[in-house]
Amino acid sequence: MMFGANILRCAARNVLSMPALKTVKFRGHHRQYWTTFRKITLTTIQAGTTTFLITLPTLSYLGLEAYKKVQSATVFHALEKAEQVVEQADYLYSCGETEKLYQLLLQYKDSDDAEFLWRMARASRDVSLLAHIAANEKKRLTYEAFEYAKKALEKNDACFAAHRWYAVCLSGIGEYEGIKVKIGQSFIIKTHLERAVELNPEDATSIHILGHWCFAFAELAWYQRKLVATVFPSPPTATYEEALAFFLKAEEVEPNFYSKNLLMLGKTYLAMKDTEKALHWLSKAQEYPPHTEEDKQVHNEARDLLKTVGA
Repeated sequence: MMFGANILRCAARNVLSMPALKTVKFRGHHRQYWTTFRKITLTTIQAGTTTFLITLPTLSYLGLEAYKKVQSATVFHALEKAEQVVEQADYLYSCGETEKLYQLLLQYKDSDDAEFLWRMARASRDVSLLAHIAANEKKRLTYEAFEYAKKALEKNDACFAAHRWYAVCLSGIGEYEGIKVKIGQSFIIKTHLERAVELNPEDATSIHILGHWCFAFAELAWYQRKLVATVFPSPPTATYEEALAFFLKAEEVEPNFYSKNLLMLGKTYLAMKDTEKALHWLSKAQEYPPHTEEDKQVHNEARDLLKTVGA
């Protein structure tokens, strides 16, 4: 049950919050991400403005209008800068620059903005998975990631990416909490993934993780199920058919978006004894251009599986 270790790598709110779906073309692939004009700095600026206006001497109409224009320009500049940081963060993520991304976002670790916080959760978790990270630091980063994800949800429960990374990070800390806690958290993980998909049906990554959740429980051997049942009266259950439906849906939503989804399609078909379709998807996984360390691992696993089925 290495679900936590294997799953993947989500104008201000109300009047000023108009989300926009951006598309970046990188290395021949289109990557989409959500950006939102925030009111993080706006809240501070407006609070300062209110305090200042309490003691503001009488101004002429023209003077007051000029003052408002200066304030509006300041707010716009702050929001524009926030959007630029988000774009830079997403670019670094698409390049696989994990540690650079973490250092960039660390400057905003005290932000109250969900868009920064879920990205901080993702970055912390991704750094924790790097091979050279020591065990004690890995654990610290895993719990740090969860705290950022938790705060992101508290700030914006309608943010699909916050729900996705809350699920991922909760799964991560499950590796340190013991089998009973981990199984209990599995229900919560699935609930948040389903909520992420509900909020954004085009979120192929959350759909993929749901498939991985099903696959993890479907592949449990009978003795493992028996062990789980001794520590949890009603453990989660799933089938390969359910896992397959999610992996296929993710591919339908965003074709060829993730090498691991191709691999999991191949592994699921293998588990279902459909060798022909398994060969098809494993071949696609092996041929996927390796941009990241995970892509290379997927390539190697797909190659090894192809050998076992005589391809």
